[in-house]
Amino acid sequence: MTAAATLAVRTGGGSRQLIGTGALLRFNLRRDRVVVPAWVAVTGLLVLSLPGSLKSVYSTPAQRAGIAHQMLTNSSLRATYGPVFSDSLGGLTAWRIGGYAAILAGIMSLIVVVRHTRDEEESGRQELISSAMVGRGAPLTAALLTALDANSALALLIWGGLAGQGSAGALALGLGIGGVGMVFATLAAIVAQFTDSGRLAKGLTGGLLGAAFVLRAVGDSTTTNGSSPATWISPIGWLENLRPFAAERWWVLALFAAAALVQGVLAYELAGRRDVGMSFFPARPGPAHGRLGTAAALAWRLQRGSVLGWSLGFLAAGVAFGGITKGAADLVGDNARTREIIERMGGQSGIQNAFLATMVGLFGMLAALYAVASVLRLYSEETGGRAEPILANAVGRLRWAAGHLVIAFGGAVLIMLLSGLGLALGYGADLGPLLAAGLVQLPAIWTLGALAVLLHGLSPRLAPASWAAAGLALALGWIGPALNLPQAVLDISPFGHLPKLPGGDMAWGPVVVLTVIAAALVAVGLTGLRRRDLTT
Repeated sequence: MTAAATLAVRTGGGSRQLIGTGALLRFNLRRDRVVVPAWVAVTGLLVLSLPGSLKSVYSTPAQRAGIAHQMLTNSSLRATYGPVFSDSLGGLTAWRIGGYAAILAGIMSLIVVVRHTRDEEESGRQELISSAMVGRGAPLTAALLTALDANSALALLIWGGLAGQGSAGALALGLGIGGVGMVFATLAAIVAQFTDSGRLAKGLTGGLLGAAFVLRAVGDSTTTNGSSPATWISPIGWLENLRPFAAERWWVLALFAAAALVQGVLAYELAGRRDVGMSFFPARPGPAHGRLGTAAALAWRLQRGSVLGWSLGFLAAGVAFGGITKGAADLVGDNARTREIIERMGGQSGIQNAFLATMVGLFGMLAALYAVASVLRLYSEETGGRAEPILANAVGRLRWAAGHLVIAFGGAVLIMLLSGLGLALGYGADLGPLLAAGLVQLPAIWTLGALAVLLHGLSPRLAPASWAAAGLALALGWIGPALNLPQAVLDISPFGHLPKLPGGDMAWGPVVVLTVIAAALVAVGLTGLRRRDLTT
């Protein structure tokens, strides 16, 4: 609110600039009453589940001290997780999950802010709202307050849930994760001023979030105490250097507050200098005689940036995780519980093959998020009113949908091949088995993407629920084995039925069954899309 009030005074509008903020905030919270609490709960529970899992794996102080020493001496693992500053259960929790929870908080925050700012302007609703008694700064203020509420709830959940490991450390971890979220919330508010598309604003801010993770990884690979300049440039590195559960550096919280305040003031300044619905870098008009002669060509034009970004990200991640595979055996050592978890995730075919299979499975679950996002481009095109003008021409609904589905399902093939290539390059293994392992994940990826097709085809209001299915599959595959969940629960995810490659035996039955299920879901979804009315 301080940033909003400062801008209001500077622009001469006084409190009138914030009229209607309360009503818009209540409206935002009502719209997000399901998605945001679910995101907060899942992120918080991922953090809270770690102490019990770590205690079962490293049950003695000597074992915990040993894993901390291994982290300090392995630059690849430091790049992945960061250095360990304390071998207590709280300290290992902050090391293992803190950075990834911060990424989830950042994604949540940027989605919330863009949804309630640029998306509203893009749809034309903001112009209608602004015609009422709503101040110029009220929409942005309400969006940032919505993000602040979400991050505050996440911080409180982590603080309360981990207080038994040390109240001060739990508070520091919660505030640090929430602080990362607010840094990217205000950054998204700035990016939204320069783009005329909510999708582009989310993509650019997400790219900056990825760059922050890379900077932190590069810095930590060269130092053992988080002192690299690259680490200090990254907000995720600030969380690391806050050192929860390890003689907390409370002054680091000032970096989060200062960054959020400065970026917030800049976002208000920029918002006050442009018209509603416009941007500082508007889209350029296309050529007079364009080359978008088919629905498929338009779909490719709309999604090519996403395909490129996911492809490069999977290739780079494959190289990184392939590089740490050689140290997997040293990391596990003679810890039977750790070996059991990795083998449960990746199959009992030797620790390095099991680790590679685990990484391939993780890439598959992340690729399912790509597939769902790509399919749901149909949802955004329809609800944004852009599908109707296309379908008013000589373009059928099935043809229009097919262009996006080819990119969704074909793009999944591409990024899984690139992840296998990256693993082979990083590990120095034969390319063939890792490419095959990546391709085996496709039926499960396609099944989750096909579920999104089904839900959207039946009713666009159901389409966002496909994110819950993809998130559940990711949660079961990521933390289910560590929590020792029954196999029947793990089998809820389609990934639980796939053969564990490389190293395991190939089983064609589940692959064929999942492929048939995916095809059936797509067929039913397209039938529903063809028969129902478009959403306006």
